[in-house]
Amino acid sequence: MKQRWQMAVSLAGLALCAAAGVAFWRAGLLDSQEKLQAFVAGCGPLGPAAFVAFQAVQVVVPILPGGLGCLAGVVLFGPWRGFVYNYIGICAGSLAAFAIARACGRPLLYRLFPLSLIDRYDRWAQEHDRFARWFAFLIFIPVAPDDYLCFLAGTTAMRWRTYAAILLLCKPFSIALYSLGLTVLFQNLLGLWR
Repeated sequence: MKQRWQMAVSLAGLALCAAAGVAFWRAGLLDSQEKLQAFVAGCGPLGPAAFVAFQAVQVVVPILPGGLGCLAGVVLFGPWRGFVYNYIGICAGSLAAFAIARACGRPLLYRLFPLSLIDRYDRWAQEHDRFARWFAFLIFIPVAPDDYLCFLAGTTAMRWRTYAAILLLCKPFSIALYSLGLTVLFQNLLGLWR
């Protein structure tokens, strides 16, 4: 019951993404990566701005798995610009998650995340002197629940400066692995379908 609104928002976002996918498919934009990139390029600065905003919102209210957003950035904008747009959007959303959690406190965690996830990482949050190191390590690796960790960090005594430094310095590695790794997988899957 406590996660119903989050589930509703995620399902609505997923439905919008599916509707956009169907519309793009009917318009022939999904026939090739070049057509899709040309369409996005035709949007001018609005295309990258909308993507960065989507990635930022995606951190706070998950609509799709984060890895798919990273893949979309590389597919739409190419490997380097896609990485940069992914990085800007995810970092902006991560900063917003920290700020929201700092303002709302721990009750927010219990409203947004399953108790099993909170219990798994809660002991590290209680170790104030070691939490920053654990947080940096987990943000650096690409398999940790980054969105939750950003909210969790906002409920600790971690300073803004420390949080921002860890995020901005450690996040590029995991974003690069998601972005480029999923791109290779995507291209291999496309090769199988052709």
